[in-house]
Amino acid sequence: MISQLSDIYIVPMTREHIDEIVALEAEAYGSHHWSRDSFLNEISNELAHYWCALDEDGSLTGYAGCWQILEEAHITTIAVSPKFRRHKIGEALLKTILDDCYKNMIKYITLEVRISNVPAISLYEKYGFKSLGSRKGYYQDNNEDALIMWTENIFYDKFKLLYEQNIKSLTEKVEIKCQG
Repeated sequence: MISQLSDIYIVPMTREHIDEIVALEAEAYGSHHWSRDSFLNEISNELAHYWCALDEDGSLTGYAGCWQILEEAHITTIAVSPKFRRHKIGEALLKTILDDCYKNMIKYITLEVRISNVPAISLYEKYGFKSLGSRKGYYQDNNEDALIMWTENIFYDKFKLLYEQNIKSLTEKVEIKCQG
């Protein structure tokens, strides 16, 4: 187990990150994961917004992305290397997505998450996502159901207050350095 990271560097995903991302994708999700071409397509998609989390040495520790369409965003992926989990990287990536949504006037955010992924569900609930149903057999590798989660309007005072409280707590534990 590595010691707690003090700095998390968030950068826009580029072609140069793809090989590391594909390796992390396989490590995080096993044999059923996105292909190299899938990620290359995503970074060239005008609707897609993707980021990488790097450690102090510039090594990939996680990545995340979403599609932004009109006033809605759909989080397509958040993945953290198993050896870097529980170090606030997933939360830093979620913060980056939320910050970008605020910047681009996106009001609502949705996602699907495996019903067995309790740590991810807890993180999303911490940030105000609520379950609004499920998709039966959504994950093809094991036919697991997906929980569908949504935010209310992120510009509502209630959501913004929760966001600000969470970010204050997060930034007391790690420094997030965003580029781009």
